[in-house]
Amino acid sequence: MLEFTHSFAHTTKDDTRCLTQIFESITKERANQTSGYYALPFSQKALQDSQQYIKQHKDLITKLKNIVIIGVGGSSLGLKALDTMLSSLPQRNAIKLRFLECTDCIAVETALKKVKVKNTLFIVISKSGSTIETSSLFKYVLETYNLLSKKHTSHIVAITDENSPLQKWCQKHKIASIGIDKNVGGRFSVLSSVGILPLMLLGYDVKKLLQGAKELAMRFFDRKEDHILQKALYLVQNREQYPINVLFSYSSILKEFNAWYVQLWAESLGKLNIHNKAVGLTPVGLVGSIDQHSFLQLIVQGCKDKSVTFISLKPTHYPKPRVPNTTLTFLESTDFANGASFATLLDKQCLATMQTLQAQGIPTDSIVIDKICEYNAGALVMYYELLTSCAGCALEINTYDQPGVEFGKTRLREMF
Repeated sequence: MLEFTHSFAHTTKDDTRCLTQIFESITKERANQTSGYYALPFSQKALQDSQQYIKQHKDLITKLKNIVIIGVGGSSLGLKALDTMLSSLPQRNAIKLRFLECTDCIAVETALKKVKVKNTLFIVISKSGSTIETSSLFKYVLETYNLLSKKHTSHIVAITDENSPLQKWCQKHKIASIGIDKNVGGRFSVLSSVGILPLMLLGYDVKKLLQGAKELAMRFFDRKEDHILQKALYLVQNREQYPINVLFSYSSILKEFNAWYVQLWAESLGKLNIHNKAVGLTPVGLVGSIDQHSFLQLIVQGCKDKSVTFISLKPTHYPKPRVPNTTLTFLESTDFANGASFATLLDKQCLATMQTLQAQGIPTDSIVIDKICEYNAGALVMYYELLTSCAGCALEINTYDQPGVEFGKTRLREMF
């Protein structure tokens, strides 16, 4: 389960009307299928497609040592976030998950170091296949590993839009592909086959992942999670004073989740609204307690232009390891933590930081995860996707396009 609290201002009558308007807009979006992500937790398609693929390629799957993901942005960040978050679970298979998501030559060679075709599955993920990073990296592995030879084509699978150029290429070369709905945007796609197939191959219980997302969505549309509406409205109403939104995650396993959030928030909300006015909210991802010793100073005594969300783990589920009950000469001042679990120490650091910010009048809210599991991970993903959609409605923008990104793509093509 996830526990939510916030220190935002109380809701006024005018705010209540605004909350209703946002909720009605979101409900209309879902009904009109403005974005396909709303339906993903309720659909069996990703599960069935993934199960069918695994059944048809059982001989390859049983000897897998590497999965190489070829994709960028929404095609990789969500999957990386969930695997990093859940990787300590005992059901996780001993398969190395590698990412080719950047055309940095050093990163490419590092990711493919010691990779051999015989025990590797290459998963290319792209809505069209024409993203320059993805297509260039895909061409590289095709040539490097001779993947179009008959004995190697089974080591490739594509996840792409139905009837996309990439899917047509796969059909021509008799390569496996899994289609996703065109109206599922990349940054909202982790609960589609984009995330479900790799996570299933890694051994995670993807049914529980989808169940967590589904139940949070159901509660939201039953008006039992109105804190999501309230947070979105507060951030939008106060965006001139607090244009920067910090996600302070108190666990290193959430570092990649921060990166997913940054893309989701920035690419969805930085737009021209219906009045042709530039709007947006700037995301920052921090990891506690590491960034207490760097960025926190700026938050506390720098410009008061930031709101902060804390994510932490409930320490009662993690009693070990513990700080030894040992005294070090000249370092007795640190003995106050002796005997405590490291989870308790981290939780107290989170609480102390949050109370410090609240004392400075900085708006904060918190999400406490009772334990790391697929169900809670799915709920957390759905929470942020719904929050993003609510903020987009309040900003009066199209949350699901990214025209600014397309400008850069056009210019790059012209340069060549």
